[in-house]
Amino acid sequence: MYSGSGFSNWEIGDVDVFIDENGIHHLFHLIIPNHDYIAHAVSKDGLSWKRVKNALFVGDPGEWDDDMLWTMHVSKNSAGEGYEMYYTGLKRQDKGLTQKIGRAISPDLLHWTKDNQYGLPLKSNAPYYESRDNNPREWLSFRDPYKYEFEGEDYLLICARSAVGPTYRRGCIGVAKRGEKGFVLQKPLHVAYVYDDIECPCVVEIKGRHYLLGSIREDIKVRYWFSPDFKGEYHAFHNNVLMPQGNYAARIVKQGDYYLIYNFYFVGGNVNTLRVIPPPKQLDVDSNGRLLLKTYHHWRTLYQRTIHQKNLPIPVPILGNPSANFELENENKWRIGCRSGYEVYCFDKPSENFVWEGTLAVEGMGRTGFVIECDEQGTAYYISIDFVNGFVQFRAWGFNEKDVKNNFVFENIQTNQFEIVDTKEIYFKIIRYGNYYELSINEVVKLTLLDFKYSEGKIGVYVCSAIVALSDSKIHVIPEPENEYATADPSKGLEEYNKITQMKDPVGN
Repeated sequence: MYSGSGFSNWEIGDVDVFIDENGIHHLFHLIIPNHDYIAHAVSKDGLSWKRVKNALFVGDPGEWDDDMLWTMHVSKNSAGEGYEMYYTGLKRQDKGLTQKIGRAISPDLLHWTKDNQYGLPLKSNAPYYESRDNNPREWLSFRDPYKYEFEGEDYLLICARSAVGPTYRRGCIGVAKRGEKGFVLQKPLHVAYVYDDIECPCVVEIKGRHYLLGSIREDIKVRYWFSPDFKGEYHAFHNNVLMPQGNYAARIVKQGDYYLIYNFYFVGGNVNTLRVIPPPKQLDVDSNGRLLLKTYHHWRTLYQRTIHQKNLPIPVPILGNPSANFELENENKWRIGCRSGYEVYCFDKPSENFVWEGTLAVEGMGRTGFVIECDEQGTAYYISIDFVNGFVQFRAWGFNEKDVKNNFVFENIQTNQFEIVDTKEIYFKIIRYGNYYELSINEVVKLTLLDFKYSEGKIGVYVCSAIVALSDSKIHVIPEPENEYATADPSKGLEEYNKITQMKDPVGN
């Protein structure tokens, strides 16, 4: 995982990841609140990062980008060798009211030169988009470029605003096409008619469909739309949330046969709190054409040892509920019940960092789920699994020693939905990696978040007015996350990069 923590622990802004021909992941991100440069970090596995030479800085006074740099996208140079970065710039003279799109090029992803060919910088303009003459908000949204090649031609997707509609519903995904004399604005690729802005747009084609992604400030979620054609009419499923609340600024990058999705996470759901770049997830499509999040394939290469359920400690109750009971049905199946009230059955985790997977089934209409970092009083993270209504929730629940009048913590951190099956049985996978937590239900990622309230304790299952069966589970021990923020000497960025590129690739790319 990666945090840019300096003077401010929330300095990471929007992100973009490019994977080069050697399998090296290149992370580019903004530095906030100053927005004065674009930082660059590299990784061999997408989990542990090392800062290297900063990519780009604001322009000199008087230049079009002399105030701030905003979101970028890096890709191979369509017009020649090397790489190009499209990025957002602001000018001091405009006092932040106008956003434009510019370009930089690099031979090696480390050394960047601004090179505004193709009629750049590009700005918002009529007739399709707001202009200075048609701007009810006073400031023009025109940022977050994403280059996409379609049928041999280059397009830029842009967070823009339609020229018509209610003020707070004009947010759209704009598009410009590269021609002989430069980029030409075309009509919006998609207007949702509901959002103020659709930030950090990107597009990917999977199994014959095009999927548009956008981050929505109104609810801090990543949503998507689909179409059989890149330029076609885009539609939404009944639930078009791809990443649950707190995850933002998502961008897609292809790695071999995989489509990885990177983003940053707002810890605590507040934009002015700690921001961390969590491990990536993978994109997939179900039989109905809906996008799904899958667990990153690289996790399995980190397994140091595996402990099957028959070799795990027998869980013990911690609340003392007399109506609770535990039965060892066989060496790989536990039956846990509680007729009235709650009981939590816990055991010592074999490692601070782990992947725990198995089958959980429930009888009756009661409540159940998992606990992580549980102490002797039941203070823990509770992962609630509602088998009847199809809701899953990650909650911090425990004792608050700082306030005798409100001596409890009960914070709902993240919620999502999953599809109910008649058997009331799920296959679960829980990842605990430092302060990162991920839950998959039936191989689909439903919770992905970071939290720092609790860091020590047992793991287990809780139950209330139900009987549950935990079977065929196993825990994979994984190593401690690395937390390297930057090189000791910024001038050694190239040296650090060379060290990483010479490492053996653990995923075989």
